Amino acid sequence: MIRFEHVSKSFGPKTVLRDLSFEIHKGETFVIVGRSGAGKSVSLRLMTRLLAPDSGRVWVGEDCISEASGRRLEEALNRFGMLFQSAALLQWLTVQDNVCLPLRQKTKLAEVEIRARAAEKLAMVGLPDAGNEMPDNISGGMRKRVGLARAIVTQPEIILYDEPTSGLDPVISRQIDLLIDDLRVQLGVTSVVVTHDLYSALHTGTRVAMLHEGRFVVAAPPEEFIASEEPIVRDFLQAQSISSMQDVRKAFGK
Repeated sequence: MIRFEHVSKSFGPKTVLRDLSFEIHKGETFVIVGRSGAGKSVSLRLMTRLLAPDSGRVWVGEDCISEASGRRLEEALNRFGMLFQSAALLQWLTVQDNVCLPLRQKTKLAEVEIRARAAEKLAMVGLPDAGNEMPDNISGGMRKRVGLARAIVTQPEIILYDEPTSGLDPVISRQIDLLIDDLRVQLGVTSVVVTHDLYSALHTGTRVAMLHEGRFVVAAPPEEFIASEEPIVRDFLQAQSISSMQDVRKAFGK
């Protein structure tokens, strides 16, 4: 579904990604964790051509998105939906109009159909009655949900999540994690999540990858990730008081 082939990326003297190769499979939730500045969000930007690699190639299906242009690039990018860290809602538009925006920009659907699809996606994220609200009048957790409704309104194959629980309290964070799970099952999408929250990563991920010094030191299912002897992984787990999947399940009330 998504493939990096020997990708490197630097900013001035700092090398962020170093000869990185990996593949994300259709239908999985691939979670990238790592320290601040490790290159997690850079990886998402390379997937969506917001950045270009210094060397190597990035593939989305059969399209080399790092080299595509014109119509082919547009079609490849249309396969994505993205939830930004800040939700990135337009403050002067209602919740419903924020969700309608991608359909108005990218399709020729009639307005009645656009509004119907937006209402459907708002209901899917648990906000059936929020359409007339303004972004400033809703909570941070609700704004994330609106951002997610907007990300899925075009029915993408792939959803990218940039720090989906950032700035949220633990209870709301867990609700967002459960929603990510639900949408993967309901919509059959491939999900790529960047997060510093290991509870979120280990609960939602089918594979969890630790990015360190430009490469993945571990990319494994949650149980195997927790069992890893990699020092950077052990440090991350200990810092968040995780010693087993039971600790993660407890955080989700299981």
